[in-house]
Amino acid sequence: MTFIYDFIRVLILGIVEGITEWLPISSTGHLIIVEELIGYISSEKFMEMFQVVIQLGAILAVVVIYFKKLNPFDKTKSEKEKNSTINLWINVIFACIPAAIIGFLFDDWMEEHLFNPVVVAISLIVYGIAFIVIENNRKHIKVQHNDIDKLPIKTAIGIGLFQVLALVPGTSRSGSTIIGGLLLGSSRYVATEFTFFLAIPVMFGASLLKIVKFGVPSFYEATMLIIGMLVSFVVSVLVIKFLLSFIKKNTFKVFGYYRILVGIIILLYFQVLR
Repeated sequence: MTFIYDFIRVLILGIVEGITEWLPISSTGHLIIVEELIGYISSEKFMEMFQVVIQLGAILAVVVIYFKKLNPFDKTKSEKEKNSTINLWINVIFACIPAAIIGFLFDDWMEEHLFNPVVVAISLIVYGIAFIVIENNRKHIKVQHNDIDKLPIKTAIGIGLFQVLALVPGTSRSGSTIIGGLLLGSSRYVATEFTFFLAIPVMFGASLLKIVKFGVPSFYEATMLIIGMLVSFVVSVLVIKFLLSFIKKNTFKVFGYYRILVGIIILLYFQVLR
């Protein structure tokens, strides 16, 4: 029976991860809340690692969908296209440096002090308001970057600085970088795509750090982790395609309202009703 219960938990967590990793509503925040409601798999220490490493499944979805665009060695590409791909990777690497440094230095402190429902709820609400305000004032922000291949490195680094905000659970890595992209003059589509690409080195690095800290998982734990990653991969493929289609005709305001609503519900549940 333990295996069945854990299998159901993993399915739920994989689905939640696959949906919330790419929508700007905070995957870590939702995973923390779901974990509070459905309990641990194996141990609390394993769950701390699981919440991060499960994101590898979601990242693999980006790699699969964008493999041609991200591959500078594709023989079907012209020299110009190959150079554009290399420049894209340079932008991604430089944009990841700020979050990588801060995350490495303060990972343990943030886990101890910030990974709780109250912080998640406040972050959800604050950045939900930010999305609504930014979209309402979008007409005052000139869109300068409509092609991700022509995104200036200074803009990429600026977006990377916004990514540091996502180290606070509930903020949302995709949410903070999309907000940064919009404020720095990127179109919704470019800001979203660049967010996808930024996730690759960041999540691989974060997962490696967690695995090293946790050590070698048992066969049972490894099985649960692999199932979770597979589920998050399948769900992520669907969600990424949905989001890219959605933002062609819609704003991010709906995600702002959702964040505020969920944040309020979390505060009421954990501070009043619980």
